[in-house]
Amino acid sequence: MQIHIVTRGQSLNGIAQAYNTTAAEIIQTNEIQNPNQLVVGQAIVIPIRGRFYWVQQGDTLYSIGQRFGVSAQELARINQISLERPLTIGLRIYIPETEKRAVESNAYIEPRGTSVSANLVQAAREAAPYLTYLGPFSFQIQRDGSLREPPLNNLPQIARQHNVTLMMAITNLENDQFSDELGRIILTNTEIQNRLLENIVQTARRYGFRDIHFDMEYLRPQDREAYNRFLRKAKNRFNQEGWFLSTALAPKTSAEQKGRWYEAHDYRAHGEIVDFVVIMTYEWGYSGGPPMPVSPIPQVREVLEYARTEMPSRKIMMGQNLYGYDWTLPFVQGGQYAKAVSPQQAIQLAATHNAVIQYDEDAQAPHFNYTDENQKEHKVWFEDARSIQAKFDLIKELDLRGISYWKLGLSFPQNWLLLNDNFQIEKKS
Repeated sequence: MQIHIVTRGQSLNGIAQAYNTTAAEIIQTNEIQNPNQLVVGQAIVIPIRGRFYWVQQGDTLYSIGQRFGVSAQELARINQISLERPLTIGLRIYIPETEKRAVESNAYIEPRGTSVSANLVQAAREAAPYLTYLGPFSFQIQRDGSLREPPLNNLPQIARQHNVTLMMAITNLENDQFSDELGRIILTNTEIQNRLLENIVQTARRYGFRDIHFDMEYLRPQDREAYNRFLRKAKNRFNQEGWFLSTALAPKTSAEQKGRWYEAHDYRAHGEIVDFVVIMTYEWGYSGGPPMPVSPIPQVREVLEYARTEMPSRKIMMGQNLYGYDWTLPFVQGGQYAKAVSPQQAIQLAATHNAVIQYDEDAQAPHFNYTDENQKEHKVWFEDARSIQAKFDLIKELDLRGISYWKLGLSFPQNWLLLNDNFQIEKKS
């Protein structure tokens, strides 16, 4: 696959010609909604085997090969050029496909109300071929140890059809907020705890869940060890069923990091107890905060590099957002909240308002500004092919288990194209 960045005056026909493909193929694979009004700075995935690279100042076949994991000798052979002769700036070099590494992938899906919407059902069907796990969010713990179930409809059937393992995401949510008091009750009351574990087992058997996933957030710091003990107990019980156990963790950068979100999450203990963890490496830019990238790569890297000091890298799944935010300016803390937008919606906004998409090389994230019909200024940070490829490169570099998406329902077709191009997705039979 090739990532192409639209420049001023380019058309899809011209872009297709440059890569020996067709405009129709590019439109279909990228689900392009603005084929006659491309946005300057828009990232497009070109559906070809391998990729092309244009020689820049200082490049050699050896440096290019090292960058893409191909030998200089192979590049010279395929491109029919001399191994020793200096390269001409601007020369197009074909980079062949390399062997794919196997990873696991997960996607949460959050039905609202009493049934799964048609949009979410379709999103689950489209994503399932690229998933190891599918996690309906969420089974909410009640204070008596029972569970409040989300609507599932035919999600279990979709998972079975595509050999996707159902992940039972269990939370301490009460009234749409994570509750430290609910956490305290579950983690310190043995009778209620045992009842909860039995209810989990019965529910998982009924629907066919094979990964039990605890996302317990904003726990009291003093319940840190109680949470660890609970996980050990849960692991012993679920081992009897042959199930996996996983947890969601706040994005920490040190063992003693302060704050309600962090202190009860013990990276080292979770790494020892559970089969894998999902680290929530997103929401630096969030709806109630100032405009900034949702998952800037320096911050994501810092969290993951710390995590690797506490647990095996192959137990770590990097969290990844499938959305961005549209902020109204000027930003006022506690004022109007930013609106979540899918990558597809962001491109449409830029096209509608004739905005130019910029790319922050440090954060590895696209962004743009526009003025709405009420003359209000806006700032949009979102995800595109470049930013997701940067995350895939980080997974390879840090030798992680894989990636976990929050959440299905916001369209980002380029993500699935590139995920499939970069990795072989493991399925649990």
